[in-house]
Parts: sequence; structure tokens; C-alpha cells
Amino acid sequence: MAKQTGSIEPIHRRTLHGEVLPRLRDMIIEGVLEAGTRINETELCLKLGVSRTPLREAIKTLAGEGLIELVMSKGAVVRRFTRRDVANMLEVIKLFEIFAAKAACANATDAEIKAVALLHKAMVQEYKKRNRLGYYKLNQDIHSELVRLGGNPEIADLHSMIQARLKRIRYLGNQESTKWAGALAEHEEMMKALATRNGNALAEVMGRHMDQTLLRVSDTL
Repeated sequence: MAKQTGSIEPIHRRTLHGEVLPRLRDMIIEGVLEAGTRINETELCLKLGVSRTPLREAIKTLAGEGLIELVMSKGAVVRRFTRRDVANMLEVIKLFEIFAAKAACANATDAEIKAVALLHKAMVQEYKKRNRLGYYKLNQDIHSELVRLGGNPEIADLHSMIQARLKRIRYLGNQESTKWAGALAEHEEMMKALATRNGNALAEVMGRHMDQTLLRVSDTL
């Protein structure tokens, strides 16, 4: 018998979970599943072509992220945030990002700064294509990476947790072309400050970016 040179990896449930989770998250971000609505598991299973097990695993993960609430009498419900909720979370993110901006400019390597610049370049391409979801995901990657470069993993973890809860809200902030253009202009300022390692300038524009984010999303709340 010929010796097999390759190996066959078993199919794990988590592989399917890994496909269902981002799909369900995107459905919430894009508003396919609206805030305040109950998630109909039977209907979603049929639409996604999956069993209840990976769907329920995805729902639990998104509940942990704060995008879904598990309500005793209703089941899984897409979470709805008040303006005060959003303002409070953006204020915390602002504090984290201001702190990280100065540390990142002081401590990031040239290669790390270049990597952020490449993310920004890719984001601009999505903007030119008017691909709001693609733009948004890269936008979030940039914010997360800048906080990571701040060098405090505890802050990075807390930032990630709060940022996850605001995915749908912040996505809505770019619905109008003028608001979207304004957000991009602020990111251009951020990249210029990062490239010159001007920590004070980066902190200022990131703080202002969070203040403007609240204004951009206010009419969606």
C-alpha cells in the first residue's frame, strides 16, 4: 500500500461557527437584523443553510460582544442603545485612544507605522468604491491597531470590547456622503500625525474624531 504523504484535517464545528459568526455580525451592522428585533432562529437557519448549533454559538458570541441581548421572555434580541449609552461608550473610547496615540507615536516601529498606513490606503480604496462595509471594517482595524501600538494590552482589550458594541451605530454614521467625507478627512489627519510621530497632534485629532462620531450618529439613535 502506498504511503500517504498528506494529512486530512477533520471538519470541526468551530469551522462552521467561524462562517456563521461574521455573517450574523454583518447582518446586524448593516441593519438586516434591526435593533430591538427578536432573532428568529428557525428562519435564519433556513436562510443561512445551517443547523441551530452553529447559529446559537454565534448568538452567544455576539451576546458577549454586546450586540445581542438574551432576554428571558423573548430569546435573543438585537441590542438597542440610547444616545446616553452611545455617548458614554464613545467617551471611554476617546480616553483610551488619546492615551494610546501618544504612546504609539513614541514607541511604534517604522514597520508598524507603515502597516497602519497600508490599512488606511486600503480603506481609502473602499471609500472610492463606496463600499461602506469594507470601509468600516478597515476603519475599525485602524483604530484597534493604533490602540494596540499604545502598548497596554489591558486598554486594548477593553477598547475592543466597547468598540464591538458600537459596530452598528458607527456604521450608520457614514450613511450621508458629507458625514462619510468628514470622517475620512479626520483619518487623513491621523495618518499625517502618525507618520511624523506627532503624538499630541494624533491625540487631538483622535479625540476630535470621537466627538464628531457622536454628532454623526446622533440622528440614528
